[in-house]
Amino acid sequence: MKHQIGKKKLNLKGPHRKALLRNQTIHFIMYGHLTTTRTTAKEVQRFAEKLVTLARDGNTFNARRRAQSLLPYKQEALVKLFKDIAPAYVNRPGGYTRLIPLGRRISDTANIARLEWVANETIATQPAETVVEHKN
Repeated sequence: MKHQIGKKKLNLKGPHRKALLRNQTIHFIMYGHLTTTRTTAKEVQRFAEKLVTLARDGNTFNARRRAQSLLPYKQEALVKLFKDIAPAYVNRPGGYTRLIPLGRRISDTANIARLEWVANETIATQPAETVVEHKN
């Protein structure tokens, strides 16, 4: 049986793959979109969605330390994740990102995709809270 084969190797050694996923996830958090090959985008999507779930569940000290251990390079990305991105998905059970195929790259015909947040639709579809006062 093939156990623990749930991730792609991306033709990289372990530390290089880990650094690539961390850096691409930081870029994705900071800029809101990422354009790369389809397989790399899918791996970044898995990593980023786990981080959002961690940040969404609570702003606890332990959650911040776990996120810091996963993204140790840039503190601004963690602040943006906990302050801006995660609160937009509190009522959403999953599926925080969207993967849009862009066709093939001309040089090596690799499949290219764009990864982006779904927050714009989530925020736009939530109705504004209105206060209704009843007169007795």
